[in-house]
Formats: sequence, C-alpha cells, structure tokens
Amino acid sequence: MLDQAMEKTLSKLMTKLLRHAPEEFGVALNPEDGSCTVNSLLEAIKALPKWSGIKQDDIEQVVRNSDKQRFEIEGGRIRARYGHSHDKVSYVPGDPPARLYHGTNEKALPSIMKEGIVPMSRQYVHLSEGTHFAALAGSRRGELVILKVDTTIAKQLGVTFYYAGNEVWLADGVPSACCSIWSSEEKEHLNDE
Repeated sequence: MLDQAMEKTLSKLMTKLLRHAPEEFGVALNPEDGSCTVNSLLEAIKALPKWSGIKQDDIEQVVRNSDKQRFEIEGGRIRARYGHSHDKVSYVPGDPPARLYHGTNEKALPSIMKEGIVPMSRQYVHLSEGTHFAALAGSRRGELVILKVDTTIAKQLGVTFYYAGNEVWLADGVPSACCSIWSSEEKEHLNDE
C-alpha cells in the first residue's frame, strides 16, 4: 500500500501518461475512449527506475482514492475520464441535469461573461453536477467563482453535452447566455453539498 505522498506522485504520473503524453512512455491509447490495458500502464510505469516495484494494487489504490475520480478501470482497461491534451477522445452525447456548475476565477469572469466558457488548452469544457468538483477545479486558479450553467438554454443554442462519469460533464463550449454566477446565498451551502 502506498503512503499518501507516493500515491499523489503516482497519480500525477498516471495523469501525464493517460492524459497528456502517452507516447513518451510507449503506450498506445485507444483513440475512441483514451484507454489502455491496466497491464500496459503497469509495465510502462515499472520501466521507470523509481517505480520498478509498482503493483496493480497500487494503481487501483490511486484510482479508488482520487479526489476528482480522474481515472476509471473497466474490463481490464484504464483511462483518464477527462482532461486529455493528446488526441481528442470521443464521448457519447448525454442528457445532463438542468443545471451544471463550472469553477473558475475572478480574472477569467469578464471573458467568460462575454465569450462563454471555452476549453482553453483542454479538449472540452469541464462541468459538474454539484458544486464540490467545480470548487476543487476553480480553487486552483485564484479567487474562486462558481458559475451555474442552464443546460436547457445551452441545448437550445446547440450545445452537446457528454457524460464523462462521476458527475463530470463535458462540452465543446458553453455560450455566455447559459451562464450565471452562483449567488452568495448559495455559497453558504457549499459545504452542505
């Protein structure tokens, strides 16, 4: 079993391998879903001197304990659920709840309210069903602002939503007409969700 520091380090390595630079590790990801076999991931990581003693249990521990549920293992295959910067991963369109949330910062707010939410260096805009994941994502970037996204209006404007798992939804972009700032009264209930 990995201690907390090693688990975090392994999680970052898995993120790099599965989301950003699989080719650096000699791993070929399935272009449809961004997955590879757990065994090929394990072998790629074990090839690194620091990680020669890694076991499948260690990878499963990282998947289980990830605060944002970044990874998914299914049928002997592992993938990052979202956040890829390599080849664009395809997702099946889905029907999201009426309201989704997006975490950002005060500096980005004027641009978002004018141009909408855009993926920036990512492939998709990341949205969540609850405020918890939105707060985790937005708090890394400065003064936290949580936006509400009205998916009914967004769908009327042609936005397609994709379910990435564990309350995370993706979109190619979200027009500003669908976005509003989560109110201060709602912020008081952030810890309740």
